[in-house]
Amino acid sequence: MARIEDYAIAGDLQTAALVGKDGSIDWLCLPRFDSAACFAALVGTPGNGRWRLAPTGAKSCTTRSYRPGTLILDTVWDGAGGSVRVTDFMPVRGEAPDVVRIVEGLSGSVEMRSDLVLRLDYGHVVPWVRHLGGQVEAIAGPDALWLRSPVHTHGEDDASVSRFRVTAGQRVPFVLTWQASHLPAPQPVHPEHALSETGDFWTRWSDRAQLPGRWKEPVERSLITLKALTYSPTGGVVAAATTSLPEQLGGVRNWDYRYCWLRDAGFTLQTLLDAGYSEEAAAWREWLLRAVAGDPADLQILYGITGARRLPEWEVPWLGGYEGAKPVRVGNAPQGSSSSTCTAKSSTPCPGRGPRDWPTRRTPGTCSRRCWTSSRATGATRTTACGKSAARPGSSCSPR
Repeated sequence: MARIEDYAIAGDLQTAALVGKDGSIDWLCLPRFDSAACFAALVGTPGNGRWRLAPTGAKSCTTRSYRPGTLILDTVWDGAGGSVRVTDFMPVRGEAPDVVRIVEGLSGSVEMRSDLVLRLDYGHVVPWVRHLGGQVEAIAGPDALWLRSPVHTHGEDDASVSRFRVTAGQRVPFVLTWQASHLPAPQPVHPEHALSETGDFWTRWSDRAQLPGRWKEPVERSLITLKALTYSPTGGVVAAATTSLPEQLGGVRNWDYRYCWLRDAGFTLQTLLDAGYSEEAAAWREWLLRAVAGDPADLQILYGITGARRLPEWEVPWLGGYEGAKPVRVGNAPQGSSSSTCTAKSSTPCPGRGPRDWPTRRTPGTCSRRCWTSSRATGATRTTACGKSAARPGSSCSPR
């Protein structure tokens, strides 16, 4: 099992995938952050769904890094036969969500292997799979997925497997696309065009940041991660892209963080405002006003990414948990906590008419037309490799 801090994130502002150093995508929910996972190996086993793309026999990569100012991940393997790079990204959502992986030969000749293990409904359902016109189609219940690649793919042990060789200068793309099963297959994206457009999007967004010179690179990377945790259709900001990563290894305090805590989102939005991202703050303000509309006595500490209030919690019995940390939970029961609890533990600014009306900095405990309540928290936004920006009061992501 990969260490939590060794996962990188790729996302399209509506969901996110976690990629390990071994080239395996071990977590992905489609089509939204809070949808059922089609890759759940992160909190189970490889048999609960994953997509590994790496040189045959290789265990861990040589190097990997994000392209500057983007959420595009480059992973490099060096071996006796040559070197290869795998580029992973998710294009900003168009007609449907896509995961794009491009294999590029850098030197010599390298034998590669792709193992796609689709397990829908949090690693529980093995879909029907068929090969049609050079693509793989998988379907079960409400979900349908297509894998498109120029290399041959065949079925092997309930997985879709590709074996191929790349030489210097050769590029081999893979595109995995989701669509609701009752709809026709979406138009395929062009992987190279999508790479260029995705890079342009993130570079333009990063260039807007107002950052100090000394810490520009790590602060920029944190801001990009926070942006990746934003659900763009509504402006809601999730606390994490994952569920049930334990507070303590082997423990039982494993919660579903794929929702929007008012306190935590307040920290995130203050950080974005400080960096000059007022549009994200305005979008979250609109999400907040929709989410809390109604009787003030019914205010909750967290809401769904669309503003939903009922987030029933249940345990997933067929998943063994990250390194055995059970149970794996879906949903989050504390959404019914009282408004007094929410107020006491929050330092979220109550919005004025727009982001210009928000205070850029206030000491917790002071008061103005937009009050800030006292908090024991520092207000600093934490970002880890699992995509976690904040957590339940008193909790943390658990690096080893």
